[in-house]
Amino acid sequence: MDDTHPDRFAEAATGERWAMVRGIVARGGLGDPRWRAAFEEVPRHLFVPYYFVAGGTDRLWCEDPDPVRRARWLRGAYADEALATRIRDGELISSSSQPSLMARMLDELDVRDGQRVLEIGAGSGYNAALLAHRLGDDAVTTVDLDPEITESARRHLAAAGHHPAVITGDGTRGWPPRGPYDRIIATCTLSCVPPAWLDQCAPDARILAPLATGLIVLQVRVTAPRRYAEGRFLRTPAYFVPLRGSTTGPARRPHTGALPRRFSEDERFRFLLELTGSSLDPHEALSLWQREGCPGRERFGITVRDGRQWAWLDDPEGPYAWPLPEG
Repeated sequence: MDDTHPDRFAEAATGERWAMVRGIVARGGLGDPRWRAAFEEVPRHLFVPYYFVAGGTDRLWCEDPDPVRRARWLRGAYADEALATRIRDGELISSSSQPSLMARMLDELDVRDGQRVLEIGAGSGYNAALLAHRLGDDAVTTVDLDPEITESARRHLAAAGHHPAVITGDGTRGWPPRGPYDRIIATCTLSCVPPAWLDQCAPDARILAPLATGLIVLQVRVTAPRRYAEGRFLRTPAYFVPLRGSTTGPARRPHTGALPRRFSEDERFRFLLELTGSSLDPHEALSLWQREGCPGRERFGITVRDGRQWAWLDDPEGPYAWPLPEG
C-alpha cells in the first residue's frame, strides 16, 4: 500500500472497511441496513491510531516510519478483532471491541428513531460514533471514568465528524443531566446492575451489558414509584474490561477447585461459575449443570427488583437463584 498519497490511503481504508462489513454480513450480522451503513461509513481507523499486539509488547501506529508496519496497522484496524488501545502497568485498561460483537450488541439494543442512549465505557469512541451515525449526536451520551480515555475519544469522534456528549465520570452513577434514557449499553463487564441506571431509564427502556462472560438484555418496567428490570442472557459469549466505579461490587471469580479439566475449561460451565461467584460451590455447580442438561447462557437471566438483584436459571422465581453483589 502506498499510503503517502492521501487519495490512495483513503481508497485502501475504504476497501478494508467494506471488507470488514462484508465479513460481518457473511456471518449473519448487520441485517439492519441502517447499522450496515454506519459500519460502512464510520472509519474505525480514526479511533485506533495505535493499538497493541503480541500481548502488549508491540505497538502498531498510524505514523510508523516503516510503510510495511503502517499497512499492517491499517489491516488490523479493520480486522474483526478486539484491539488493545490502552495498557497501564501491564493491565489492559481500554480496548476497541470486536466489530462483529459490536454489531450484535447494537442490533440487540433495538434502538428506534428519536431515542436517547447512554453508553457506559467510552473506549476509543468508535461505538459512540456508530450510535451517533444512527441516532444523531444529540441523542448519544458516553461516560468513562478515565479523563485520558474521554479526551482521546472526544478527539477521535471529532476527527470522524461526530460530537456526542463525552462525559468524564463514574459510569456506575450514569449521567442524570441528559436522561431519561431509552437505552443503556455498557462496553465493560459488570458484577451487578448499578441501581442509578434504572433511576435514569424511561419507561420500557432496555439495558444491554456484559456480565460474567455473557451479555444480559434487561427490559425496564416502571410502576410508580418503583422500577424493576428483568431479562435473559444472549447465547453469545462476551469478554470485556471490567467496569470501574464506586459501586461496581466485588469481582466474581470462578473457583474450579479439583474439577476435571474438561469441565473447568468448558466456557459454558465457567459462565455459570462466573455468574454465581462464591454463592455456589463448584462441585455443586457441576452437579446442577449436568442435572439440568448442561444449560447454555440463554437459559439464565437476571432480575432487579425492590433493592435486590439475582441471577436465575429458567425461572426468576424458580428453585435455582443466586444473589448478585449489592450495587
